[in-house]
Amino acid sequence: MSSILTKEATQAWIQLHRAHRLLLARVEETLKTNNLPPLVWYDVLFELSQVKEDGLRQYEIGEKILLYKHNLSRLLDRLEKKHFVKRYTSAEDARGNRIIITSAGIKLMNQIWPIYRDSIRENFAGKLSVNEFSELNKFLCSILE
Repeated sequence: MSSILTKEATQAWIQLHRAHRLLLARVEETLKTNNLPPLVWYDVLFELSQVKEDGLRQYEIGEKILLYKHNLSRLLDRLEKKHFVKRYTSAEDARGNRIIITSAGIKLMNQIWPIYRDSIRENFAGKLSVNEFSELNKFLCSILE
C-alpha cells in the first residue's frame, strides 16, 4: 500500500464523510417527522437491551454505541428522567453505577426501530446490490483492521 495521499484517496475520504452525514441526517429527519427522539436514544437503548438485566457502566455504553458520545452523561440523565433507563449501584464497585433498560425503554426502542429500519432501507439498502454491499463491507473492514 502506498503512503502517498492520492487525489482518489482524498475524494473517497470526503465522500465517506458526506455519505455518513447525509444518511444520519435523513434518519434523524424521519424520526423527527414521526415525533420520535433522536437516533442516539435508540443507539443507547439498543445496547442496553443486548445485555438485559446486567446493564452497563457508562463508559461501556460509550464504547459500544455507534454515534458520537458527546454529553453521554446528560443523555443518560434525560433517559432516566423519562424512565427509559434505571441506574443502580454496581456490585463490583459501590462508587459506580450500572444502567439498565426499563420496559418503557424497550417500548420506545420498539417504536423507533420500524421507522429507523425503513429509513435504512430507503436511503441505504436500496441503493446498492448484494455484491456491492459485500465489497463495501470488505473495504470498510480492511480500514478497521
